[in-house]
Amino acid sequence: MNPLRRRMIEDMKVRNLSPVTQRCHVHAVAKLAQYFKQSPDRLGLTEVRAYQIHLVATGTSWAGFNVAVSALRFFYGVTLGRSTMVERIPYAREQRQLPVILSADEVVRFFAAVPSLKHRTALMTAYAAGLRVSEVVRLRVADIDSGRMLIRVEQGKGHRDRYVMLSAQLLVMLRAYWREDRPKHWLFPGRDDSRPLDASTLQWPCRNARTAAKLGKPVAVHTLRHSFATHLLEAGTDIRTIQMLLAHQNLSTTARYTQVATTTIGNTTSPFDRLNMAEATPD
Repeated sequence: MNPLRRRMIEDMKVRNLSPVTQRCHVHAVAKLAQYFKQSPDRLGLTEVRAYQIHLVATGTSWAGFNVAVSALRFFYGVTLGRSTMVERIPYAREQRQLPVILSADEVVRFFAAVPSLKHRTALMTAYAAGLRVSEVVRLRVADIDSGRMLIRVEQGKGHRDRYVMLSAQLLVMLRAYWREDRPKHWLFPGRDDSRPLDASTLQWPCRNARTAAKLGKPVAVHTLRHSFATHLLEAGTDIRTIQMLLAHQNLSTTARYTQVATTTIGNTTSPFDRLNMAEATPD
C-alpha cells in the first residue's frame, strides 16, 4: 500500500471515521492525483482549486463535490498538517430550491383522489394544521382539543411542544373518521393499535393521489405543509404567526414562502406603474 495512503487511513481510524467515509476520502484524493498525474502531497492550493473547477464543469453533484472537499481538507489539514490551506478549500453552498405549492383547487382534487378514509384524514390534518408527517402520525386522540379548537403537537421537531389551530372543517372530518375507525389512543394507528402509523406509509397515498388527480407537480406530505404556509401568507397572515405555527426557529426559513406566494407578488405594485408614461410617449 502507498505509504501516503496508509498514513491517511491511520489518521482517519484515529478520528473514528467510518469505513465508508474512509473509502470515500481515499478515493477522492486518488482522483485528484489521477487528474494531475502527480502525488497529491506535491500539489498545492492552486491545483486543488483548479480541480474544484473541474468538478463543477463536469457536472459533479452538490453532495459529491462536498465529499471531495471534505476528503481534501482532511488530507491536507490532518495527514499533511497544512492547516492554513484547509480554510481556503471551500465547500459548495447548498442550492435551496423553492418549495412546490399546490393551489387551493389542486389541494381539493388531491384529497378527492385518496381512497382510504384514514390516509385522507391524516393528509387533511397535515394541510389544515401545517404539520410535518412525523407530527401527524404521532397525534393522539387526546391531542384534539375541540373545546378550545386547538391541536396539541407533542415533541415536534427540536423536541418542543406547541399548539396549532384546529380547523372547524377538519374537526367535522376527524369526527366522521373517528365514528368509522374508532381509534383508541393513537389518532392514526398502524396495523397494531399500540403503535402509530409509520410516517413512510403516508407517502404512497400521496404519490398515487397525485397520479389519480393528474397533478403535474411532485407531491409529498411535506408539500401540504408548504401549501398551508403559502396559502396563509396569501390570505394576509402575519409571517411571524406562520413562523410560530410551523415551529421554525429562524424567520428566514419561513420567509422563503414570500417567494412563492403569488397573491403577495401579484398585489405588489411595480414602480413602472407610478411613472407618468404620457410624458414618455413620443409626439
